[in-house]
Amino acid sequence: MARTIVVTSGKGGVGKTTLSAYLGMELANRNMRVCLIDMDIGLNNLDVVLGIENRVCFTMMDVVLGRCRTRQALVEHDVYPLLFVMPSGSVLKDITIRYDQIRSIVAELKHLFDFIIIDCPAGIDVGFTRAVSLADEALIVTTPHLSALRDADKVATILKSYNLSSIKFVVNRCRGDLIKDKLMLDVYDISSSLNLDFAGVVPEDDLITINSNSVKLKINYSYPCFRAIKILADNVLTNSKKLFDCTYKYRGLLGGFRKLLKRKC
Repeated sequence: MARTIVVTSGKGGVGKTTLSAYLGMELANRNMRVCLIDMDIGLNNLDVVLGIENRVCFTMMDVVLGRCRTRQALVEHDVYPLLFVMPSGSVLKDITIRYDQIRSIVAELKHLFDFIIIDCPAGIDVGFTRAVSLADEALIVTTPHLSALRDADKVATILKSYNLSSIKFVVNRCRGDLIKDKLMLDVYDISSSLNLDFAGVVPEDDLITINSNSVKLKINYSYPCFRAIKILADNVLTNSKKLFDCTYKYRGLLGGFRKLLKRKC
């Protein structure tokens, strides 16, 4: 039976969908059967992040409307064969999606996979409620900025009213140079602020930003982002509390030079 994890944020633009995709890739690379479900109905782009948008034939909406079976809506990743994606599709105004319809789809998928990762829509409206109600665990994605942390705190409060076995947070887009100079909160400060355990920290990675616009990304541990995702996966699998060190490049004399260059960019 699959572990079902909802990846949520409250605030949009914190990298929730990208983190869901990369965590799915990392788990599949470890021989785990993984299903990514895009619950951002109408504004879906999980298939785009993974570079499989041209291979989508059916979506979750087709399953709900009886146009195909659940397995037909799954798209296999062409690099990681144990990774499957269920795109959400777009919703017409006259279609009402019932919770029991989505729940039956997820119940069927639980028997096929080791992990189901649900990419939750931004906000705390009906889409959020639908996605969280399907999950057993939650990862709250935030960035080390006050507006994102405020939204994360609100989401954490709401999640505590659900019957979830685990609620943890992931800090995305951390800048080691700013943390080193105490100009940005580190993960321990954020943990104290949110009163939650952390699941991981992911650095801001310019290589990811540049290459994601031109090529289909694969796991590459020369990228700090993917080394951090690897540690996040370890924590998810073993409930450990390892932490990627975002400040390692900014230590010593050479690190000070890197900080100066980073600030000028």
